[in-house]
Amino acid sequence: MAEFIRIYEENPNPREIDRVVAILKRGGLVIYPTDTVYGLGCDITNIKALERIARIKGVKLEKSNFSFVCHDLSNLSDYAKQISTSVFKILKRALPGPYTFILAGSRSLPNPFKKKKTVGIRVPDNNIALEIVRQLGNPIISTSIRDEDEVIEYTTDPELILEKWGNLVDLVIDGGYGGNEPSTVIDLSDDEPVVLRAGKGSAEIF
Repeated sequence: MAEFIRIYEENPNPREIDRVVAILKRGGLVIYPTDTVYGLGCDITNIKALERIARIKGVKLEKSNFSFVCHDLSNLSDYAKQISTSVFKILKRALPGPYTFILAGSRSLPNPFKKKKTVGIRVPDNNIALEIVRQLGNPIISTSIRDEDEVIEYTTDPELILEKWGNLVDLVIDGGYGGNEPSTVIDLSDDEPVVLRAGKGSAEIF
């Protein structure tokens, strides 16, 4: 069964963050809070962990549409091709926030994603997620924790998440109740913004 730890978003305990990072560095899978719904993540540099997530989600890793959760925009050039000033201004205005931006992928994407033309970038407005990524030193892969319920699309209660996912992952973070509205997905790969999914983030940021 997965470990279950409580971390407070207002002031994440550095010792608890260190525990999460140690598990990620060992190739573990972690369920963590964001500014939208709870996410399932792992270190993007760990191939075995990436393959585990792909198996859980029932997708081929190289064809998956996982997002990269970053601490800020400073390492963007590692994953996205050179972006225009207008695109960068949109990113600066919207992030951190409840958005996933689709950008043209660079040649230095991690091996399993080398053939992908685009990459989804997230910088969530959630101190727990941001501290984990900052301490880890590189992004984590993220995919949403969905619910089988026909009415509720995402599981919001960390204890229920532990019940359902505890045997599949290594750690579940209780960061309080999650949201039930996903991020707004905006395609900026051709410079002109296209909203692919309306979510929590307002599309009026342009």
